[in-house]
Amino acid sequence: MKKILALLGFDPLKHSVKVEMMAGITTFLTMSYILAVNPLILGETGMDKGALFSATIAAAVIATLVMAFYAKMPFALASGMGLNAFFAYTLVLTMGYTWQEALAAVLFEGVAFILLTFFKVREAIVNAIPLNLRYSISVGIGLFIAYIGLKNGGIIVASDATVTTLGPWTVSSLIAGGGVLLGGVLMALGVRGALFYTIIVMTVIGIPLGVTQLPESFSLVSLPESMAPIAFHMDFSRFLSLDINYYVVVFTLLFMDLFDTLGTLIGASTSAGMADPRTGRIHGLNRALMADAIGTTAGALCGTSTVTTYVESTTGIAAGGRTGLTSLTVALLFLVALFFSPLFLIIPSAATTSALVLVGVLMTKTITKIDFSDFTEAVPCFITILTMPFTASISEGIVLGMLSYVLVKVCTGHYKELSIVMYILAAFFILKYVFN
Repeated sequence: MKKILALLGFDPLKHSVKVEMMAGITTFLTMSYILAVNPLILGETGMDKGALFSATIAAAVIATLVMAFYAKMPFALASGMGLNAFFAYTLVLTMGYTWQEALAAVLFEGVAFILLTFFKVREAIVNAIPLNLRYSISVGIGLFIAYIGLKNGGIIVASDATVTTLGPWTVSSLIAGGGVLLGGVLMALGVRGALFYTIIVMTVIGIPLGVTQLPESFSLVSLPESMAPIAFHMDFSRFLSLDINYYVVVFTLLFMDLFDTLGTLIGASTSAGMADPRTGRIHGLNRALMADAIGTTAGALCGTSTVTTYVESTTGIAAGGRTGLTSLTVALLFLVALFFSPLFLIIPSAATTSALVLVGVLMTKTITKIDFSDFTEAVPCFITILTMPFTASISEGIVLGMLSYVLVKVCTGHYKELSIVMYILAAFFILKYVFN
């Protein structure tokens, strides 16, 4: 047992098995919605939903195990929200590609990421991001996931196409709001696993109130569905025909996954004190990025969309997770979910609102480290923070923040403060918006 824990980066003098496992359970419960949502979204393309459920789990397990044993970090991975919608609604239903051709694009993306990670290109991009921007990324993600939590719980709703407002007081929103208060009290009292306990309590309370839905044919155990209908069904004909639009698709997937993953790793590591306080560099970052790349490649082979590091990992980190034991726990729970899917899928989104909102609180604390006295730093940081929740996109927040950082520095004569990598990225971002 000691040897296994050592492989996970676990130090008995610094870490607790109970805390790490509780953190893993918390992360899993917060992100388990993907087991229900991913098959529904990708199923719109005609893919078999039962096979998609198994493929979603297989890809998550492979990627998260690599994160546990290779990167030794407390992050969990699964098919990314937003990326799966791009796969289904843009590539297949709008652009007209078959799901087999879309899977081939995901596979190319994964292989490209493995190469970029092996040659440390992705790590170089992260290390080029200025320290103040890294802090702002953490704050922006905190606001973004809190926004997701409030929306999922029905506390805020859309009043029209562009505006959200306070929603009506329903049983669901009351459970969500009650969870935030309960979780806040437990965390204020220093209760370990506060987020996990809150999720369980709110789920149980939701049963008699009708928020936690128990199907009529509810069964704790179910046999895993076969992945055969979708696994290894990539169609490479578009790539071989030199379809320029297809190459743009692969590039778009690369771009979306790159900055979503970087944003999550930077934001979570910074808020949890896992980054160097002086340089902001994250120890073991390249290994974490490799887990992401391998996960995407494995996911495509299994038959699911791009796998990415989950921002919900921050809930487990907030619960004390610091080593690969946290991510190993998540991977094992995904395996268990193959046989107990009905049990995991009854957790309502209202019950996870507390975890997302309270983690948002924890992540925004890095705002005190941003130098707002220097407007060449303050303006780009504010743009980063503001953009993420308002566009519902981590990657857009990072792109606009970095681009504005370069432009403000150049226009005010502080161009010598910029690295060559920042100039290259700025040129790349400008081209992205010009040809978008």
